[in-house]
Amino acid sequence: MSEKRILVVDDTPANLKLVRVVLSSAGYLVRGCRDARETLRAVEEEPFDLVLMDLRLPGVDGFELTRRLRQDPRFQHVPILALTAYAMRADKLAALEAGCDTVLTKPIDTRTLADTIARFIDRGRGKEGSAT
Repeated sequence: MSEKRILVVDDTPANLKLVRVVLSSAGYLVRGCRDARETLRAVEEEPFDLVLMDLRLPGVDGFELTRRLRQDPRFQHVPILALTAYAMRADKLAALEAGCDTVLTKPIDTRTLADTIARFIDRGRGKEGSAT
């Protein structure tokens, strides 16, 4: 089985490092991006099996970046999981409407993150509609 590739989009270096450590130790190949420009370049360079998307990014936010990725046929079936510290119902609904498959809240639960990722990769893209 080939290693699955995860794209993590977050402008906070500590969050990128934490997610990279947790997911790399679970056997995933992880690429981190800090903004929309880096993300759009990364998706041109390699395929990804799942995206973790921070919703609050400088410049183009995670909502708009998710919409842009969903317009690309390569990302119509790739799960995109929103990451946010803002767990308000309106933010969750906006993330789902933008094309995210679910919303994970920060701080990230490192005990369950790899299992959550595995569940979405195994299932592929399908609206779960609830926060994990």
